[in-house]
Amino acid sequence: MRKFIGIMSAVCAIGFISFNMGVQAEDQNKGSESIKITAGSMAPVTLPHHLHQKVLNDCNLCHDLFPQTLGSINDLKSQQKLKKQQVMNSKCIQCHKTKKEAGEETGPTECAKCHVRI
Repeated sequence: MRKFIGIMSAVCAIGFISFNMGVQAEDQNKGSESIKITAGSMAPVTLPHHLHQKVLNDCNLCHDLFPQTLGSINDLKSQQKLKKQQVMNSKCIQCHKTKKEAGEETGPTECAKCHVRI
């Protein structure tokens, strides 16, 4: 019986440590608080990244088109694997319009509201 209790304690401790390490890794991999996306001749877009993570709670809603790495959108555009405005039109604006139609709080649905010249 003591051996069984010892084994179960060890299993629980390993599970607890693994869970905590996973939570810490998840917290550390959230990327930047905000991300500046260049947009050709238009003003760059400053995306409040952490706000989107909090609201959407699913990285794949955006990152199914591009990986979660710095500069990936521009890299894919230069390789002609993403069209200009593909992410903005198919993801950002579409999501904002859907939320607006549902009566939910959302971000801008017009280009000039995100592409703000300073």
